[in-house]
Amino acid sequence: MIRNFEDFCRELKICGFSMGGGNAKGIFALIDYDWLNQDTLDTPVKWHCGDPDVDPWEWRMRVLEERTDIAYSKVFFKTSGFIIKEWYPYFYAVRRNGETFEEAYERGGISHTAKRIYDIVDDGYVALHEIKALGSFGKEDKSSFDRAMVDLQMGMFITMTGRKQKKNKYGIEYGWNSTVFTTVEHFWEERDYEIPELDAGESYEKIRQQILWLNPMAEEKTIRKFIRG
Repeated sequence: MIRNFEDFCRELKICGFSMGGGNAKGIFALIDYDWLNQDTLDTPVKWHCGDPDVDPWEWRMRVLEERTDIAYSKVFFKTSGFIIKEWYPYFYAVRRNGETFEEAYERGGISHTAKRIYDIVDDGYVALHEIKALGSFGKEDKSSFDRAMVDLQMGMFITMTGRKQKKNKYGIEYGWNSTVFTTVEHFWEERDYEIPELDAGESYEKIRQQILWLNPMAEEKTIRKFIRG
């Protein structure tokens, strides 16, 4: 039974990975909407209630700000997901297939917009609104910018690392928090972890077997899309 944030982290460590929202997408979600909609379920966990201890929506940032062993970003089906440190290298091996960012760009696997974004994020920790300002991205670039941000996360080149509030010219904070990004390598280096090099084929099968353990009903085509991105 998951009753709070600590319970969630404990169970996630067992599962290895999970969809980030309430929709399992045919694979697996540790906290899904259907599970929490059961009237007989005895748990205080509730989506979008605002309590950081029992609201799964709050946990996405808490794992980034309070834990050193869990990554969260748009990594599954172009939407959010959690991956623990021990399972991250397997996904990394499949998605990156041994390529550096420069190699992927040179072969045409990365858009020019994505490269502009990556070059900014590669400097360290950069909030979303800062990326737009530093890259001079305007309203006319919204479609290509949003697509590139997702592609970079799905490709495991950049990842979310927390949040930061905007400031006006007087240094006063205002508005909603803005998501902060960094490179995947920097994210784990700051957590004293170096991603090992693994075989892509063996990694794919390792993830596939774990999915079938979590959800024996998962279809192969859905599994393939989930793993490969």
